[in-house]
Amino acid sequence: MKRLTNAALIFALLIAAVCGISYFRASGYSSRAGSYMVSLNEIEKLCEQGDTTAAGAAAKELRREISSDKRIPDGQAAVILTGLLCIGFLAGVSIYCGIAVIRPFHRLSGFAERIAGGDLDLPLDYERTDYFGRFTWAFDSMRSEIVRARACEREAIENHKTVIAALSHDIKTPVASIRAYTEALELGIGSSPEKCRQYTDVIIRKCDEISKLTSDLLTHSLSELEKLKMSPERFDLGVLLRKAVGDISPDGSVRFTEPSSPLEVYADPERVCQIAENLINNAKKYAGTDVDITAERSGDNAVIRFCDYGSGVPDGDMPFIFSKFFRGSNKGQHSGSGLGLYIVKYIAEQSGGSVSARNNGKGFEVSVALPLYDEKLHSLSS
Repeated sequence: MKRLTNAALIFALLIAAVCGISYFRASGYSSRAGSYMVSLNEIEKLCEQGDTTAAGAAAKELRREISSDKRIPDGQAAVILTGLLCIGFLAGVSIYCGIAVIRPFHRLSGFAERIAGGDLDLPLDYERTDYFGRFTWAFDSMRSEIVRARACEREAIENHKTVIAALSHDIKTPVASIRAYTEALELGIGSSPEKCRQYTDVIIRKCDEISKLTSDLLTHSLSELEKLKMSPERFDLGVLLRKAVGDISPDGSVRFTEPSSPLEVYADPERVCQIAENLINNAKKYAGTDVDITAERSGDNAVIRFCDYGSGVPDGDMPFIFSKFFRGSNKGQHSGSGLGLYIVKYIAEQSGGSVSARNNGKGFEVSVALPLYDEKLHSLSS
């Protein structure tokens, strides 16, 4: 822009110079016209005096002077000169724009097409002095960033695979130990109470190892959570929860109150079991009390309430309990990844429902809403 401004200023100065020259030339032409008038007056006086010889000589001289003055009238010269300057200026601007603007733009367009086609290896040469200098530099920097980001992504994927493979391998060891001690108990090898207690202690310790390893595995696999496959279907929520509670808590510390009427929901049953497992394990770990579970109809949803009888969650932590990796200030010495409630919320929302939590005065309560099966709606969609 600065160069074009300077070129325009130079062009304006040239036009002003042409106008000035034309003005002075017009002044000179006026003075010559005045001298011609004086000569004509003299010839007229000589004719009046009867001196025809002198008048003829003066007329001859005047004719010679006029014929020798063959310069183009100054007005026409100014117009022609101004037109030539304009044509020259426009030609110069066109050539300059072609070199400084159009050609770099075509280069940049070709570079963009190569980037879109996946060719990131060829750098783009640029000059900061042209109009596209900074833009071209930013474009080439973007190419470099894409190359770097892809390299980091490939490295992260490889590291992710390595970690998953290592953790999966490490899980096999405690599983094998649990199987061996369980078979020993089944065969009666540990018949004495001391041996049984020793075996069960080993099994519990190995279960804790598996829990820690699976927690690490889940943390490293969290990037795939958004790709979690949901397979919704029609099922009875009461039947599913009764079975899930029996599998999770054989000691009876988790109580499930059957709904007054069947609750048919439309969701992924495996994911609903995952919700129940996460909330029950959280309650046992942090509250250390019994857990009551109820299910009831509320509008177009079935609402499951998980209630423990612990000290609850501090009010300052409540807005963040469903956030990824958040762990409350009441976590104490308990280990964890801060993903349980986050996964519960994700599954509930992906199922078309919602989740909420509150301190109800007796303990901590989490409510999960899942959509009821609507036969009319699903018959229309099918």
